Amino acid sequence: MHEEDEASGLTRRSLLAMAPALAVAMTGTAAAATGSGAAMPADLALAWDALNRATVRNDTATIRDLVTEDYMLVNSDTSMQDKNSYLADFEVPGFRVDPYEIDQPMHRVWADAALTGGLFNLSWVQDGSARQSRRLRIAHVWTKQDGRWRLAYTQLTRVPSAAD
Repeated sequence: MHEEDEASGLTRRSLLAMAPALAVAMTGTAAAATGSGAAMPADLALAWDALNRATVRNDTATIRDLVTEDYMLVNSDTSMQDKNSYLADFEVPGFRVDPYEIDQPMHRVWADAALTGGLFNLSWVQDGSARQSRRLRIAHVWTKQDGRWRLAYTQLTRVPSAAD
């Protein structure tokens, strides 16, 4: 594989691992879910915030602790990553995600599962200099394990630009 192909693959995987679309079957009823009008449970809000901060800081120890062992990421290019592949991207020298804010945040909460997401502009540096950016919709599926929220699934969907 050429260096350019490897960098492109890493870029796709890394970028799209940052954060989730709503293509997950959840058990329970809509009536049991908490909508975006209700407050997000404090422990879920703390976990989501910790994930976002760890992502920007390349804090793989925190990310490792927050994601389940069977974590799955579906990137905006439809490629998939498991937990180890996702974490490896953060350890590549020169890779850094710029701080971001989630626009139009949403959440749904069931007894032991939750969905969080929104829109955001993701920009990052690859190989220390090649800046990239994308507008994405992110959806995270969380599960409550041993009394704490852990991330089980992320899907990223690219938002088309006006030129698309």
